[in-house]
Amino acid sequence: MNQEKVIVLDFGGQYNQLIARRVRECSVYCEVHPHYLSVDKIREMSPKGIILTGGPNSAYLEDSPSCSREIFELGVPVLGICYGSQVMAHLLGGSVKTAPVSEFGKTDVKVDTASELFEGVQEHTVCWMSHTDYIEKTPAGFQVTGQTPSCPVAAMECPQRGLYAVQFHPEVMHTVQGQTMLLNFVHHICGCSGDWKMDSFVEKTIQEIREKIGNGKVLCALSGGVDSSVAAVMLAKAVGKQLTCVFVDHGLLRKNEGDEVEAVFGPDGPYDLHFIRVNAQERFYARLKGVTEPEQKRKIIGEEFIRVFEEEAKKIGAVDYLVQGTIYPDVIESGLGKSATIKSHHNVGGLPDCVDFKEIVEPLRLLFKDEVRQAGRELGIPENLVSRQPFPGPGLGIRIIGEVTQEKVRIVQDADAIYREEIAAAGLAGEISQYFAALTNMRSVGVMGDGRTYDYAVALRAVTTTDFMTAECAQIPFEVLQKVMNRVVNEVKGVNRVVYDLTSKPPGTIEFE
Repeated sequence: MNQEKVIVLDFGGQYNQLIARRVRECSVYCEVHPHYLSVDKIREMSPKGIILTGGPNSAYLEDSPSCSREIFELGVPVLGICYGSQVMAHLLGGSVKTAPVSEFGKTDVKVDTASELFEGVQEHTVCWMSHTDYIEKTPAGFQVTGQTPSCPVAAMECPQRGLYAVQFHPEVMHTVQGQTMLLNFVHHICGCSGDWKMDSFVEKTIQEIREKIGNGKVLCALSGGVDSSVAAVMLAKAVGKQLTCVFVDHGLLRKNEGDEVEAVFGPDGPYDLHFIRVNAQERFYARLKGVTEPEQKRKIIGEEFIRVFEEEAKKIGAVDYLVQGTIYPDVIESGLGKSATIKSHHNVGGLPDCVDFKEIVEPLRLLFKDEVRQAGRELGIPENLVSRQPFPGPGLGIRIIGEVTQEKVRIVQDADAIYREEIAAAGLAGEISQYFAALTNMRSVGVMGDGRTYDYAVALRAVTTTDFMTAECAQIPFEVLQKVMNRVVNEVKGVNRVVYDLTSKPPGTIEFE
């Protein structure tokens, strides 16, 4: 891609992807790279700007991550954020020390509105702070442009050299005017025109795929999720019948979802491709019998998915290209490798080692999830598929606590369908980032009619989030929850109790397992 770009150098901060997303929202292409990226590599990339992320370390310690001092001499504007601001100060001769008073959370920051970085920002603006160190003394040539009672250098700059730094996090939503600050940096300070447009990306990518593949045969593992669906349609528009999509129905999808996928991509759908549906439900249920440990369930589902896909691929014979719906967060996480493993990846599968192919095609590897959805709309994919909520590769296997059985799958499918129907009927679907029903492993006594029951409890989950790295419980009106509860208990056999999960992330995760 030859468009103008801004690069983010990651120091281990939790918001590295979010910074890149916010820059892209300014219509400027942005990539994340490790902090140790060489100056020569940076020169080759010809970025219009560089952003240094936050991180958990102290810039003044010898073994803390840093970057080359030469970065600040490239003539390219640099914005340091939180730890990145401290790295800038430390490398350029300032002083960074442990703060007398740490700052965490929403903080009123007084900024100098004469600064180009703060153009259009109120003099007193709410920002998100998260630091225990602070810049005690600025480097020579820098001026202070932001402060709080506890942080004398909440922002500093040397505009003659194009160097800017903020102690707070402009990329998070809690910084009320943070997007304005980032827009000022990439457009006004870096001089970006904003040429990152999804329509041109889709058109260019299809053309590049067509030229690359030529007359080759292409194989795609189609899950029915947003990523694989958008990748499949992009390939279909590029090479048509040269593409074969294999859809493995492992029996752990939402209610009627397998049929919905076939309706879109099957022989009666609008796309010119070969479609193969493999109904492998019984095979997966057999492999999962007696298994209760979450990680083991994930691995079994992933391994079995690969085996089924390989078997189908062998029937097709040798192909030239294998399509994967890899998106940019996958690239970042695998390339930087800094995050602790909370649980294995949500998506099943991996690279099949027994499929005969020459090369992998990853048409979405530059895109974040919201950009994938935009690409889907540009491609004319039905909105119900494009806006489909995140759904883990192991599917309902990790929304059923304990052993997975066909009966439990039926229960959670029916309960989840009712929940989604009522959320949509209440007009709340667009306000909640993700919502679903899960089946707990708890059974309790209940009374229905004049009889005693001993049935399962269904847990309802709903969260609001911008980045899925943190999430808050959605405040669904009580009358809606009450209606869902009544319907589930009355319509879903095997359930006599419904609970609502109030846990945020952290400390919980969005999925149950």
